[in-house]
Amino acid sequence: MKEQSPSPTVRVFIALAPPDDAKQELERELAPAYAGYPRMRWNRIEDWHITLAFLGELPAAVVPALHAPLAGLAAAREPLRLALHGGGHFDERVLWSGIAGDVEGLHLLAADVRAVVKECGIAFEDRPLRPHLTLARARRDDPTSVVGAAAGLAGFAGRTWPAARLHLVGSNFGRGPGPIRYRDIESWGFGGGS
Repeated sequence: MKEQSPSPTVRVFIALAPPDDAKQELERELAPAYAGYPRMRWNRIEDWHITLAFLGELPAAVVPALHAPLAGLAAAREPLRLALHGGGHFDERVLWSGIAGDVEGLHLLAADVRAVVKECGIAFEDRPLRPHLTLARARRDDPTSVVGAAAGLAGFAGRTWPAARLHLVGSNFGRGPGPIRYRDIESWGFGGGS
């Protein structure tokens, strides 16, 4: 009897993405850090996002069950007004930009997104939301770059923007030595937008 191969899986999360001009504003602010800390593993600007719920590795066959409930959730909500603000680090290893604006609304949206995921019967680690946008990771032998880069972002205050879409995202994390890459599986406009 031939052994069946395991079903294909995808690493999935649900997120918001700043608009291109807001990301470019932060990218300009990061220019000294890019030059000063070239060994850090910088995330691509097109991959910057604010994670609302990280679902982890899921069987690809269960992901479509999220589409209709997430579309309905997005259609029933107005866009949040957010801004990229300041910077910091997690454990001197991960550089991030903070989120300002309607942070309370962001927490409520994340709670509703997580409720939808649970209603779909998908188990995931429901960690507290720490709103941020991950920018880079330090290499193991580089304990100071992230701290220095975070200090350079301390005074950054980006413009306010509307979070226009809810994104269901897949990644190739853990699937090779290259950088992490993300792709929209699907996305939905808030307030009935497209």
